[in-house]
Amino acid sequence: MDDLIADFVAECREMLEALGGEIVAWEAQPDDRARLDSIFRFVHTVKGNCGFFDFPRLEALSHAAEDALADVRASRRTPDAALVSAVLAIIDRIGEMIGCIEAGEDFPAGDDSSLIAALAPGAEGAAAPVAAAIAEGKGGAASAPRTIRLSVELLDRVMSGVSDMVLARNELARRLRETPTDVTVDGAFERLSGIIAEMRDAITRTRMQRIENLFVALPRMVRDLSAELGKQVLVDIDGGDVELDREMIEMIRDPLTHIIRNAVDHGIETPADRIKGGKREIGLLCVSARQSGNQILIDIVDDGRGIDGKKLVEKAISSGALGKAEASALSPREQLALIFEAGLSTAKEVTAISGRGVGMDVVRSNVERIGGIVEVDSKLGEGTRMTLRVPLTLTIIPALTVSIANQHFAIPRSAIEEIVRVNGGSVTLDRIGGAGVATIRGRRVPEVSLAEVLGLQSGVSDEEGSLVVLRPAGGDVYALAVDRIHDHEELVVKPAAPAVMATGLYAGTTLADDGSPILLFDPAGVAQVGGVKLEAQERSARVVEVATTTAQRDNSVLLFRGLDGGRRALRLAVVDRIEEVDRKAVRKAAGQLRVQLGDTILPLAGAEALEKGEEKVRVFRLNDGSHEIGYAFREVIDLMPMDGELIPADNPGAVSGVTLIGEEPAELVDAHWLFSNHLGAAVKPADRGVCRLPSDDPWMQNMLRPIVEAAGYVVIGEEDELIPDLVIASDDRPVESSDKAKTIVLRSDPEGEDGESIYRYDRAGLLMALKAASGRGK
Repeated sequence: MDDLIADFVAECREMLEALGGEIVAWEAQPDDRARLDSIFRFVHTVKGNCGFFDFPRLEALSHAAEDALADVRASRRTPDAALVSAVLAIIDRIGEMIGCIEAGEDFPAGDDSSLIAALAPGAEGAAAPVAAAIAEGKGGAASAPRTIRLSVELLDRVMSGVSDMVLARNELARRLRETPTDVTVDGAFERLSGIIAEMRDAITRTRMQRIENLFVALPRMVRDLSAELGKQVLVDIDGGDVELDREMIEMIRDPLTHIIRNAVDHGIETPADRIKGGKREIGLLCVSARQSGNQILIDIVDDGRGIDGKKLVEKAISSGALGKAEASALSPREQLALIFEAGLSTAKEVTAISGRGVGMDVVRSNVERIGGIVEVDSKLGEGTRMTLRVPLTLTIIPALTVSIANQHFAIPRSAIEEIVRVNGGSVTLDRIGGAGVATIRGRRVPEVSLAEVLGLQSGVSDEEGSLVVLRPAGGDVYALAVDRIHDHEELVVKPAAPAVMATGLYAGTTLADDGSPILLFDPAGVAQVGGVKLEAQERSARVVEVATTTAQRDNSVLLFRGLDGGRRALRLAVVDRIEEVDRKAVRKAAGQLRVQLGDTILPLAGAEALEKGEEKVRVFRLNDGSHEIGYAFREVIDLMPMDGELIPADNPGAVSGVTLIGEEPAELVDAHWLFSNHLGAAVKPADRGVCRLPSDDPWMQNMLRPIVEAAGYVVIGEEDELIPDLVIASDDRPVESSDKAKTIVLRSDPEGEDGESIYRYDRAGLLMALKAASGRGK
């Protein structure tokens, strides 16, 4: 019986780990039958087992939850926030009781009547039940893999033994290469090597676990925190399939939790504050994981208020942690790093969640203790990005050993594209502007001298060295100059000391086959320290980031390729950001094509050539300051200036004209027409004139100005000394104009017709007014 109960507890633990996130996801998508079924199966399983083990309280709780969920499955009830909260409370209590069973303790005192009562429909209307035949499950259950539970200590001993075997095999391989052997010995060694490789892979997998097990509880935690703080937060999780050592997952659980609690508590504003700041009321928290070399990078990004580096400096000075002279020399990044100092917090008040200034220093020390690094980047008013760089810990990876003078290093084989000798006829080295450039078979790539990066004296001349051509994850190619190339080996990698990892050059440490220590390079870190800018990061994200720092009006355009292959351009200022959605998120509704982006449905332009077979669609989010529409495209080409003359289109439409961009023709998309086409009609443009627009009004400059210029006007600002023929103003900003100038007033309310103003998306009315004004101006 004890063994059966232990199996019951272990099974419940495994299912509970996944359920918190499942219920929160089900709340967001009530029609997701798969999630509903998994929640139902859990409470159904608990109920059945409790009847066998005689746990009446557990049985009553699970039975009540099962009844409520059965009503939802049979369409007799619609899930709402109250039901989700009640089911979460029931599952929390079940988890608490499972813990008591595991520890051999008594259940908590009291009864569970209030929890069960919370499952009642409450004030729901007495709608007639919908008759529906719900299948209880289709197909037979797949046979579960055979499993056994082992202690982590035993796995560690086995893994350590396999690591020693790999090192011993490497040493044996070296000795066999140095001495003559017969075919029989070589064949036996190859068989032994294959067996060790298979054993290594199997043992390594026993310690690896999907990081999804760390992420699965985050939606529930954020939901509870948001409800407690009166905020609305949407969680976006990516990279759950990345694998990490299970012990490492446990060691970063607390630091990750603390960072997320800080983001919800202090980073993301209340809905009212977000609306005042021009943001949507729902905050966004993105948690993602990816592997880079021998490191796992976990990003926690929020779109909240950001961290005020100046306030951190003021707090550090007032607390005596920093002198005024020292503080004045800090860079913005160093100012943000003060958040990791003990006792420093910019929280206005201490809450039960965070704000005592005793957290981020502990977060950093805990991460550094396992050979990791915490990085912070923040923009005031825009949000904060926290990055945890943690090693994979004890693992074995294929690597290439190289040397500078007499010091040996290792490079992950996964990042190596090729190896070339400098003295070959197809390779030349040059210095351009103080930076090294290698030309390899006609291809020019940045060159980094490992000796210069490490501050060592190279033992060979430039003509005698070798180049290792590297392509880091997410980066462009560059060439690393080394003295000597040695063997390809499988090395056991362990975390290096925090001081070593802080240099940004290394991903860990390892041992050579003779037992000597070797440092493993991080190829992306070497490139960064060596001054190479890896430009193949997500191009579209970089373009949008540039857009946020571009002046409200310049000649910059975003060059892209449409779904039909056409080369087009958009004025940069109207592009808010870039999204990628599933094909099923695009559908025709309410008379036009629309796209669902998160919880927002937008009109979609540019999708006429969308093919049925495409699984993903990339979309520009165009923003005029108060409205949004989507524009489908194939790929971003580049961010470029538009210096050529625009040849206007014969008729108004989605394309305002054609011009040369990058020495090739490109169609310029008419953003104003796109917006007005969804809100009004289009007509022909007017004649010439001189028009004054407010210089500090983004909508006037980014949306209206191209239309006015296409109508033949010369557009000036308030500071210009020219006398205008026409002044265009908004109804909330009256302007003074000369007697000669005619004034057109635009209003933002489509229903507020007063005979003296024009709705700003009434393209027909606007063009008629422009035509009339140009006649008077002439």
